[in-house]
Amino acid sequence: MVEGVPMMQRVVDTTTAVIDKTGADQMSNPTLCTEWTVKDVINHMVGGATMFAISVEEGSVPDAMLGQLMGGDNLGDDPQGAWATASERAMKAFSLPGAMEKMVKLPFGEMPGGIALNIAIFDVATHACDLARATGQHVTDAEVLDGALAMGKQMIGPDLRVPGVFGDEQAADAQATAEDKLLAFAGRKI
Repeated sequence: MVEGVPMMQRVVDTTTAVIDKTGADQMSNPTLCTEWTVKDVINHMVGGATMFAISVEEGSVPDAMLGQLMGGDNLGDDPQGAWATASERAMKAFSLPGAMEKMVKLPFGEMPGGIALNIAIFDVATHACDLARATGQHVTDAEVLDGALAMGKQMIGPDLRVPGVFGDEQAADAQATAEDKLLAFAGRKI
């Protein structure tokens, strides 16, 4: 199984394909993240990618910037361009020498960069599936989705299964697609 930075690059490539095929007329579509539209999910992903990049580059994100990244408009009038810029910066940061061992401070704790990378893999892959569902697309790279699910199972405990973060795990039968299994684990009603 692909892991680490190469896995993150595949998640980014998969996500970019979904975002690039998302039309301006789909930005207000509802998503499986019931509080968010397509535009909201992309905005969250751009803010998150930038947050991870700054954390790896500088050790933490200044509080004044964190509010913007987590709640402001990170897209402007170019969601695809904003994602391309943010995801490229995150990939460069995670690829820096020593990035996996470096301690980084994120809003939910301090951890080595490698753990932050695994969180990013799970989060971005899940949101790529959210976007795909909301825009009539599918994420079909089962290796990426299975890897993201395995990481999620290592990291997501009962303390994160709260409204607005991850809902209760949903049932997915043995014949479900890798996309459905990942979404069900993340608490999405599929």
